[in-house]
This record gives sequence, structure tokens and C-alpha cells, in this order.
Amino acid sequence: MFARPRPIAHAFARAALLLLVSTAVSAPSHAEDTSARDVSRIVSVGGDVTEILYELGLGDNVAAIDTTSVFPAQIPAEKKSVGYMRALASEGVLAVGPTLVLATDKAGPPEVVDALKASSTPFITIEGADTPEGVADKVAQVASIVGREEAGQTLAARIRAEFESAADARKTITKPVKALFFLSVQSGRALAGGKDTAADAMLALAGAENVVSSFDGYKPLSGEAALALAPEAIIVMKAAPGHRTTEADSPIATEIAAIAGLASTPAVKNGRIIEFDGSLMLQFGPRAPQAARELMHLLYPDIVPARRIN
Repeated sequence: MFARPRPIAHAFARAALLLLVSTAVSAPSHAEDTSARDVSRIVSVGGDVTEILYELGLGDNVAAIDTTSVFPAQIPAEKKSVGYMRALASEGVLAVGPTLVLATDKAGPPEVVDALKASSTPFITIEGADTPEGVADKVAQVASIVGREEAGQTLAARIRAEFESAADARKTITKPVKALFFLSVQSGRALAGGKDTAADAMLALAGAENVVSSFDGYKPLSGEAALALAPEAIIVMKAAPGHRTTEADSPIATEIAAIAGLASTPAVKNGRIIEFDGSLMLQFGPRAPQAARELMHLLYPDIVPARRIN
């Protein structure tokens, strides 16, 4: 999903207030019999949705996934693929013979989503903000749709507790690190994460200050502009699950240092280029609290001890 150098990209809500966007299927309310819904062959679009389904014990019911679904690690090899979530084809999705399509609200293109919603196969969109509350809300939505409300409540409670633990660790930070996130670095061009992005949200959860505040979304950032922002740490995408701090002579570090201006930033001068698993950092699924804690440790190794939540 995140192979370099190509670019990638409220509290527990009550089920009766689920915010599902679909013209073909409405969100189930408390009065509906969700056990009648056929979940035998689910097409899951979005890594966060897929992880929730697996956490709810429905991994065997997932017939196909999109390319952003990379966790659990074995599923890309075990499940059929319907392609990238933003570039779906209705024929490819329906060819799998799904009984239900669950998709992130980032799925596209719009005309394909409209066509899928108009098909005879139930298509339900899962929405949720890039916040601890948003993650719990997505769990509630999926659990209600597939008739696993009790398991969903347990999972949401665990996620809330893990976010609270990360928040406790964050309170020990007295001086936030000025951080810069690159979605991609390719041929001398760097795509940075601005405001209102999953990267910006995760940096905040990890106790860091995003130095990019002049634009929203992911946009190119010149080396000179980066130098003016003076980041103390640079976080870049890592293709494989897990994370590591990049060695000084690694390809990504070399590529960043080769961009005029970037080489003179405090981050590069001090060797603080952190390579982090993109699916873990950006998808805001069940592993989001783990991402916050692990990134916090990499940014503040002397303050926040290493600890894997699961």
C-alpha cells in the first residue's frame, strides 16, 4: 500500500445515531434485526474497516479487501483484492460476489460508489473522525451492521482505555517536538501533511507540534520552506508493518538530505528522520492508540518508554 517512492494516501456513539452514508442501505437501528443481514461474503474497503472486522471475529467472512488493508499481515496474500480504495471499479467489486460491501468514506471514485450503492448488493459507508472518539464510533457502526454489538462494545472500551493510557504518557511531555510529516518523497519533491489530515491528528496524539500550519491536506513543500519551519524531527512513510528509525545512509534519509534546504534542518542535522508504518499511523483503526504510543516513544525516547499495546 505504501510502497516508496509512490505517494500513498465522540465518545462511543449510540447505534441509533450512526452516521452512515448510503443511498441503497440505511444504518440499522436498535429495532432492526441485524441478524438477518447476510455477512457471509464481505468486501471490506479501507484498512480501518478491515481491522475492525477482524477484531470482531469476522475475518473468515471477508471475501475481498482493498490494497490499504494490510493488517493482519497475512491478509493481502489470503484475500482477493478489489484495488485501491480511491480507484475502485464496480465490476471488480461485484465480481467477487459480495453479500455486503463495507467501505471507508474515502472510497471512490464517486461515480463508482454511486453505481455500487445502486446495485442489489448492500453498500454501507463507515464514517469517523481522526480522533479517539471517531475510532470508537467506527467500531460501533461496524459492530451494529454485522450484528456484533457486544463484541463492538468490548472493543471500543479497550480502544478508549488504550487512548487514555497514551494520553497519560503525553502529559509527561513538557516541550513538544516540532515535527514534519512527509507522505512521500520522490524525485526531489516532498508531499507534506498539513492541517486537517490524519498525520496532523496523529502527531498531536503523539505529543508533537506539526510545523505545517499554513495549508490543509497533503501538499508539496519545498526544501526552502521546510528549512524555514525548522522541524526537529521528520516522519516519513514506511512500506512494511512496524517501524524503525532510519539509518543515516538509508535511501529515504539520503533522498531527503538531497533536497536543497532540507539538509540544513535540525531534523536532518541531528539524524532525526523517523520511518513509520503508514497503515498504523494514518488509518485510525483499532491500532491507532498503539500508533500514538509508539510514535511518542520514538519522538521522546527518554520520557516515554517503549511499549506495544498489542
